[in-house]
Amino acid sequence: MSSAVHPQPQVDFLQGAPHRKHPGVTSLRTLRLPEELQRAAQSIILSARINGLSHRVRHLTQFLWSRKRPVDDLTLRQRATSLEKMVLQRAKEIQEDMDDAHVKRKVLTQLKKTTYHWTPVRALNEILKRDPSFAPHSLLDFGSGLGTAVWASHSCWGDTLKEMVCVESSGPMNDLAERLLNDDGEKAQPHIKQVYFRQFLPVSPKVQFDLVLAAFSLSELASKKERLETLRTLWRKTSSYLVLVENGTKEGHQILMEARDTLLKTQDQKAVDSRTASVFAPCPHEMACPKLAGLHIVPCNFTQHYHPLPAPGSLVRQTETFSFLILSRSDPKGDMGRDWARLVAPVLPRPRHVHCHTCGPDGQLHHLVVTRKKHGRDVYRCARSSDWGDQLPIIQQEEADPPSDSE
Repeated sequence: MSSAVHPQPQVDFLQGAPHRKHPGVTSLRTLRLPEELQRAAQSIILSARINGLSHRVRHLTQFLWSRKRPVDDLTLRQRATSLEKMVLQRAKEIQEDMDDAHVKRKVLTQLKKTTYHWTPVRALNEILKRDPSFAPHSLLDFGSGLGTAVWASHSCWGDTLKEMVCVESSGPMNDLAERLLNDDGEKAQPHIKQVYFRQFLPVSPKVQFDLVLAAFSLSELASKKERLETLRTLWRKTSSYLVLVENGTKEGHQILMEARDTLLKTQDQKAVDSRTASVFAPCPHEMACPKLAGLHIVPCNFTQHYHPLPAPGSLVRQTETFSFLILSRSDPKGDMGRDWARLVAPVLPRPRHVHCHTCGPDGQLHHLVVTRKKHGRDVYRCARSSDWGDQLPIIQQEEADPPSDSE
């Protein structure tokens, strides 16, 4: 038996929508910050009078983008032992006498050169588009920073959110986030109400939130053990969706796949809610990530264009590359796209055909050449209108005969 790719068998998968807005389109065009947030941020920046702010922002962004996961103690000891053997072997070859102190200095020098020194909305639109009945009343944002997840969530679900808890260990960061909500102190009432700032996660295991987010936060934790313990705590506090976002690097993607495997394969004995985790997005399957299976590991990531805060030296439009993972407690009703292929690279439209690189429900990567004749008019036009990160109405089916060489 072999597998082949076919269009979604359901006849009316468009549900009356035009092809450019088919149900698999989850990518957003160019995002712009809410006017209230822009106004408050500019007021704070002007009052701070920071020299070379744009340069500092670029420097910090490059640092955050290049970070790696912290090296655990066992790996560090193994690396040190290996380097010590190399140093001693080298000394023996050149007949150089070395005392223990000299060897130790050599090993430390090599470790510093080879070991990374770690220092301690578009994903939401996926839920909004594929689960329109979801109307969260509570939100938990872990590692909330400036509170951007509150602004993004409010733009999606508005006043249905009655309680939003921002957990950020930095007190000054919480103060700054609160100033942004209050228009830098100009407003008596915040733009978004029912937002509460905390420095620690809620203690009670029975307290759950409809939506739990952790954006660029797991990579901030100091060890794998702390990362997994925090992840399990966040999942216990999730009643519907857990959204995880990291930089679109190898490190960021691997952190998310580590989280995915942990929650899918481990039964949490401490959990009050016994409902198991299922992958909602971006993966159309729950098998091993095919991008981690090759000789050359390539991160599964996506891009989002946005207009940054207007500032001297800033570009009119910028692009963020990110990886994300959404886990669900239950299968949303009417989610037609759960078995659709995910576009994992830019779409390449050509005359009378479209090149699409997808991750399919069979857990494999596919290079599809979509044509009107082979896949039908609707699927072909949807493919031409789709973008990197969208879903296509294409699923995997079993067939008795293997595909021909031409196929």
